[in-house]
Amino acid sequence: MGEERGGGRPGRPTPAERREQRAASEDPAGVLDTAARFLEARPRSEAEVREKLIRLGYRPALVDDAVARLLAVGYLDDAAFARAWVGSRDRARPRGEQALRRELGQRGVDRALVDEVLGERRDEAAGHADDGSGSADPDAAAAERLLARRIGPILRESDPRRRLQRAYALLARNGFAPDVCSAVARRALAGTAAWPGPGPDPGTDG
Repeated sequence: MGEERGGGRPGRPTPAERREQRAASEDPAGVLDTAARFLEARPRSEAEVREKLIRLGYRPALVDDAVARLLAVGYLDDAAFARAWVGSRDRARPRGEQALRRELGQRGVDRALVDEVLGERRDEAAGHADDGSGSADPDAAAAERLLARRIGPILRESDPRRRLQRAYALLARNGFAPDVCSAVARRALAGTAAWPGPGPDPGTDG
């Protein structure tokens, strides 16, 4: 029976020992296999993959080689990743452009590429507006979808003005600009018992 080390299972290397083993490794196939397994769960940006491999302890030169190979075969593609991220958010968890820009930046996507992908999002929305199938403002459309999904608890608020404030706050927390928050919150509540009537912007103290 092997000895138990560091409170782990008998004979199993500790995390620190595994890092040392990876740092000593000269096998590029092992690094590539680790990167591929990391990508199985969901698409990742180049920076996410690089950071993960370095954190695991692999040599920077081997990490560079693995990333280059994944880029060459199209398994890593920041443009495709950014488009997929924005599309997924718009479908499942609507966010404003401010939030999308922040999320992609946190994942290491180049700012110019983020600008390009969000510009495509605006162009696509403009196309839908031209054919009458949607709003010209992708943020307004996303805000409407988010609010429609979360309107129930807001409508249960007894104070009409508080309802408007809660709707505004929900949109603001999800990265929508103040003008979008105000317009969409008011549209969503107009014509219902929740509508407080004209008044100051719920995002201000006035």
